[in-house]
Amino acid sequence: MIKIDEKITPRGLENKILKMFEISAEKIDRLNKTWNFENGSPVFTVHGSFTTRGWTEWTQGFQFGSEILQFDATSDKKYLESGRDKVFRFMAPHISHTGVHDHGFNNVSTYGNLLRLRNANGFRGDAREKDFYELAIKLSGAVQAARWTPLPNGLGYVYSFNGPHSLFADTIRSMRALALGHKLGHHLLGENDEKINLLKRILQHAETTARYNVYFGEGRDIYDLRGRVAHESIFNINNGSYRCPNSQQGYSPFSTWTRGLAWILLGYSEQLEFLQALPEEQFTGITIGPCDTKQAFLDRFLQVSTAVADFYLKNTPADGIPYWDTGAPGLAYLPDHLDKAADPFNDLEPVDSSAAGIAAQGMLRLGQFLQNKGLEVAGTKYFQAGLTIANTLFDRPYLSIDDDHEGLILHSVYHRPNGWDYIPENRKVPCGESSMWGDYHARELGLYLLRIIDGGPYYTFFDPI
Repeated sequence: MIKIDEKITPRGLENKILKMFEISAEKIDRLNKTWNFENGSPVFTVHGSFTTRGWTEWTQGFQFGSEILQFDATSDKKYLESGRDKVFRFMAPHISHTGVHDHGFNNVSTYGNLLRLRNANGFRGDAREKDFYELAIKLSGAVQAARWTPLPNGLGYVYSFNGPHSLFADTIRSMRALALGHKLGHHLLGENDEKINLLKRILQHAETTARYNVYFGEGRDIYDLRGRVAHESIFNINNGSYRCPNSQQGYSPFSTWTRGLAWILLGYSEQLEFLQALPEEQFTGITIGPCDTKQAFLDRFLQVSTAVADFYLKNTPADGIPYWDTGAPGLAYLPDHLDKAADPFNDLEPVDSSAAGIAAQGMLRLGQFLQNKGLEVAGTKYFQAGLTIANTLFDRPYLSIDDDHEGLILHSVYHRPNGWDYIPENRKVPCGESSMWGDYHARELGLYLLRIIDGGPYYTFFDPI
């Protein structure tokens, strides 16, 4: 169980965050010199060097988005120009990519960040540049929304790259693409010119994910623990009936892959912020399950966020860094592993620092949301948990200080069941490597905290857009 540091403050983390961004600049510079774009997107490191992994090209937006975040955090225009140039050159196919559930990863991290900065007067750009970003985001949100499996009773979901039968926990964070499209006044046109409301699609997908990928301790099956997350839900698309939980990257359908839980935690927490900012009338006429008002949807999203946050707090080691799956079999042979700091160098099961970076931001946003609602005790608990995780993540042995290593945050894991992750010589499990998504989310977490420290505008994906 995480030992929440109740005394740590964002200001107390400032030196660590600034050091992280200092190292981040060196890592970006190194990768820019060494990466061959003909190889595709960098995914994770092997012996300290980024490599590709042909599954889907879901990390290119994190590569270029990292440069944009580096500019946002440091005002070094070199990274704005470099990142913006690569977005223009390489990202167009991702806007119209019909084969993935990753638009929120690729396109919000690039076009979304650029539009946000453009609107905030972070840079001027060309006269029509804002229009270009807006069009890219509108199309991305609509293309993502069109990857749709309808279910009975008004439910449905954006299906994963596995096909129309597959709902991933990850995809809740791609709802950001639909959210930005909606905020820009866009909608998807379907058969017979049907106008498809992007906000409604977000709410439908979120309710379906909540029902089938998240557990609430209500006896759904014998493994129904409040806050547990199934990575994948499988449906019979002939009649829309739910069939079973599954896991692509976790140990089993009945344990919790911690990065999948982290996606849920951050995805719902930032959508809480988005829904809260919308006018009440935009929810008029939308009924999904028991929810038919803005407040009802907010309550449902909050129910999900707090459930998974509490599960994370209970099932993560004392320092806030989780092992890759809460049911990983080797954990049974790591005595009292939840009562002490995670050990990335153990010989039984790897940790996943990328899950920690994602979850930390989710905790902070959830805590801030609750504090803004006057729920100070609960909000402070989650916010301090986020700070506790960040304090661990932005320090050794997770912050990479080796000049010869291209990664920023060490001890990330991609796909343990498939054995894709590099195991160093004389080791038995993966350790010491980085991932493009882990590094990006560490930078995003650092930027979020810098905004709070500096008293700047609160950092969200949708404002000012």
